[in-house]
Amino acid sequence: MVFAYKNLILHSSLCLTVALILKLLKIPVFFLHGLFTYIHPDTVDNSQKGIRAAIRRPDSDSSSSEFKRRGNPKDKFEFDENKAQIFRLKLDEGHLETRIYFNEYSDTFRISFVGVFCLLLQIVLSVSEDSGALGNEVWIPVLLGVVGVGKLFFILGKASFDKSASKRSEKQLSVAVGVLGFLLGFIICCELFPSVFDVKFGSIDAFGRTFVALLMGCFSGFLFIPAIKAARAFWIGTDQLRWNLSIIPCGWIARTILYVNYLLIMFTALLWIKPMTGVLVNVSNSDANEAHLVSRIRNADKLVGNLGISQSEFEMLRVWCLLISGILQVIALRPNLQMFLNEAVLSWYQRLHASKVPDLDFSRAKVFLHNHYLCLVVLQFFAPPVLVLLFLGLSRIESDLFENFQSINSLFKEVALLLAWWVVFVWAIFTSASLLLYRRGILYVS
Repeated sequence: MVFAYKNLILHSSLCLTVALILKLLKIPVFFLHGLFTYIHPDTVDNSQKGIRAAIRRPDSDSSSSEFKRRGNPKDKFEFDENKAQIFRLKLDEGHLETRIYFNEYSDTFRISFVGVFCLLLQIVLSVSEDSGALGNEVWIPVLLGVVGVGKLFFILGKASFDKSASKRSEKQLSVAVGVLGFLLGFIICCELFPSVFDVKFGSIDAFGRTFVALLMGCFSGFLFIPAIKAARAFWIGTDQLRWNLSIIPCGWIARTILYVNYLLIMFTALLWIKPMTGVLVNVSNSDANEAHLVSRIRNADKLVGNLGISQSEFEMLRVWCLLISGILQVIALRPNLQMFLNEAVLSWYQRLHASKVPDLDFSRAKVFLHNHYLCLVVLQFFAPPVLVLLFLGLSRIESDLFENFQSINSLFKEVALLLAWWVVFVWAIFTSASLLLYRRGILYVS
């Protein structure tokens, strides 16, 4: 009796253990511990024993609402260097708990990792026989995975359309990108271009294809703003413009992580594109007609499809690339977040050297906003890789979720794997397009 329910007991114990460890050890806070944030003080009194730096909202000063006429800098040159200072603080628990979206970040972190570990346990364990309806432990990781996906989906939507977290133009572009993502997703789900996308859905009806395409469009719109922020962090972290400021770019280890993460995402996104499939998959042992057609092509083209791996090995390559890219994106979250915070320092530096009498109100406001929305940006960087891991885990469940409905079981796995790739695919497109615009000088960091 106990043996029949052993997997159910293991899943329940793992859920409680992981949840308690994340809660008691404050892993969400520890995950961000050691990063540096910055404050731009209004005043610095050197007569006091310690420098007291406070950050305020840009509109908190009552005198700022009154229009002040600026005199000619040539007539009177007065500049207080104390007001141009910026201070660096190490993130700690007290600082993080005062940021908005901190509770959402903590809850999402715990729910997501409990789901990921339970899915991993289910993949490792074998399905217990004669376990009955109560002992069907497969529903525990599946429900936790679906709950984690739903939580991340809701948080991404809420963060993307927050009133003041992003520009109005970015929200409008997110909606437009979401519509385009729905159209492209519908084309992929209907297999209208089988020579381009290597996606097969089988016997899914039109309503199911439309629903999956709608999910793909929503993820496209929700991931647009986080992806352009990640591209900006990559641009600053790798020091593409050679600022020669030691405080701006990250170290060589973090920079290597950013480069490898970007290259792996691009490679993984291409694994569902037919040209890449034709290069990597070995089709030399196919039917005689295909072999006869290949023999008639010039020698250079004969290499394509004959020097690759088998179809089963290629499917495992896809899975491993999705897994490694998701884990690497989680590791790259800290460098990306640090570059997001360093962007405020870059803005302060630009404003400080823009003129003899710099106007630091913009940089003060930007430093405040980057501190204020710190946990929101963490959620935007955290959600995509965890979504990939959860979808990938759901696609690797080997037991039958719906008895006597094998088609539904296979369809569930195919949709989960497709959505895992779709998150990586749209992330690669958005970041690559943003980096191209930065390289061409159309976009710039200010």
